[in-house]
Amino acid sequence: MKLFRFGSPGSEKPGVVLSDSAWVDVSAFGADYDEAFFGGGGLAKLEAWLKQNGSSCPKVDPSKVRLGAPICRPSKIICVGLNYRAHAVETNMPIPAEPVLFFKSTTALVGPNDDLKIPRGSEKTDWEVELAVIIGKTARYVEKNEALEYVAGYALHNDYSERAFQLDRGGQWVKGKSCDTFAPLGPTLVTRDEIDPSNLKLWLKVNDKLVQNSNTDDMIFDVPTIVSYISQFMTLLPGDVISTGTPQGVGLGLKPPTFLKVGDTVELGIEGLGTSRQRAVASD
Repeated sequence: MKLFRFGSPGSEKPGVVLSDSAWVDVSAFGADYDEAFFGGGGLAKLEAWLKQNGSSCPKVDPSKVRLGAPICRPSKIICVGLNYRAHAVETNMPIPAEPVLFFKSTTALVGPNDDLKIPRGSEKTDWEVELAVIIGKTARYVEKNEALEYVAGYALHNDYSERAFQLDRGGQWVKGKSCDTFAPLGPTLVTRDEIDPSNLKLWLKVNDKLVQNSNTDDMIFDVPTIVSYISQFMTLLPGDVISTGTPQGVGLGLKPPTFLKVGDTVELGIEGLGTSRQRAVASD
């Protein structure tokens, strides 16, 4: 099952892509894709509801509406740094012995095709195509062999980063990761039964030039390991997002380093999860 949300910011409606590839409005189901939905068995209830009502749901043309993030604002966005072998090499950093964790503000969350706002004072806004994991039920002290049972699904994420804020200004990474519009998510959440996260092609283009082109099989820590590991340190709530790291090809690692400017376009995709596109604009 593929979930999406559409409409103006703050007023999105829930939708589903049916098995015949039709995009439909499921507002009549009566629930948005939030913590209560995932934690209350919403996916199973929605699937059962669609069997009776799917054919009568209003159609949605995804090319003519704004797509929002496929989930409501989660309690937290947890990111994994340096989780691709080739990316660690290009940044001249050692292969981590344990997952590197940091947070990204939930106010950074936007739709997959919304504009990227270059922050005030930015010198080094960078791109990062990533596989995002959406948690499906409360998880704490989860064993690795059971970790996927706690996953609702997966989505495409661009973990935008301002490298000067992140690396040159002292402190932790979070302030280089949390600017408004720095977390475009979607276009859809694809449920875990449809995706093998261990072998997915992922790519990113800047101004039509391919700069990232890899596969999740280059991950240092796989999805079950990441979910289990994080759950040892904090409770994961339904709807929480875990972004699992980016492959080589970020602007920081290019020679010379290259960063985004107003007018640039970024396109990205992950096999089975769709594509997104952002245009860089000046911040308000």
